Amino acid sequence: MVASDLPLPLVRRGKVREMYAVDDDTLLLVASDRVSAFDIVLPNPIPKKGAVLTQISAYWFRELAAVVPNHCLAADADTIVARVPELVAHRDALVGRAMLCRRTEPLPVECVVRGYLAGSAWGEYREHGTLAGEPLPTGLRESSRLDRPIFSPATKAESGHDENITFAQMTEIVGPDTATRLRDTSVALYEAGRDRAAGHGIIIADTKFEFGRLADGALLLIDELLTPDSSRFWPADRYEPGRGQASFDKQPLRDYLAGQKRSGAWDGGWDVPALPDEIVRATSIRYQDAFLRITGAPLPEGG
Repeated sequence: MVASDLPLPLVRRGKVREMYAVDDDTLLLVASDRVSAFDIVLPNPIPKKGAVLTQISAYWFRELAAVVPNHCLAADADTIVARVPELVAHRDALVGRAMLCRRTEPLPVECVVRGYLAGSAWGEYREHGTLAGEPLPTGLRESSRLDRPIFSPATKAESGHDENITFAQMTEIVGPDTATRLRDTSVALYEAGRDRAAGHGIIIADTKFEFGRLADGALLLIDELLTPDSSRFWPADRYEPGRGQASFDKQPLRDYLAGQKRSGAWDGGWDVPALPDEIVRATSIRYQDAFLRITGAPLPEGG
């Protein structure tokens, strides 16, 4: 599915998801198979991707509910249709990829936790010897495991790149009590998810969390949780520090596009060339493999 079209008020169409209003307290999130890289939605959908994102999030919301409450009410089509009867005729389009959620006011920060030195964290360390402004030991290599996970917040950008910020800057945005709670909760979530994934042969190198508040001020975990889009998933049996890692996420797709840019086949603008079939297939397989390894279950039929 490239995009959904449901008989509910559309609140927002993002890079990957459509968000619909069910009532004042409830939202319906529908994950498409769209894929973005370098903040651009690419021309080819990735089959099954929307179902993987939704169902792996639902799995983690159940598994980690004891760490912090979350917004997920239901992620199976029959329950959703029973609660929202106007969607009966659209049941098949919802299978696997729709989530009914409590409505919150999102906090304006992303809570990134890094357990390994990769991506922009590796870039910062190479240039400054720091991560999120915090000095790190000398001599670390690309993909090195950090002695302890580091909280590395970022601002949330409507368009363009999110901007990494320090914990002090985050405190100015959300206040000291909320900042401390977000940091501690995020690290606890990462550690719990990392340990569970390790038992399934997957390293979660880093991830991001988002939080929102209910009308009564209660804090909820929202959006997606420990998915191949929000995290770096590495196969543990192929891990070797000192280089980039094989990946279950969309990093290989980014690498392909980076190669197109270096070769001059793509100028880095909005007019992205179509992805080769083999890149699309391989990316879909990676997403589904990650889901199967972590949950031990197949995707819902139709996803």
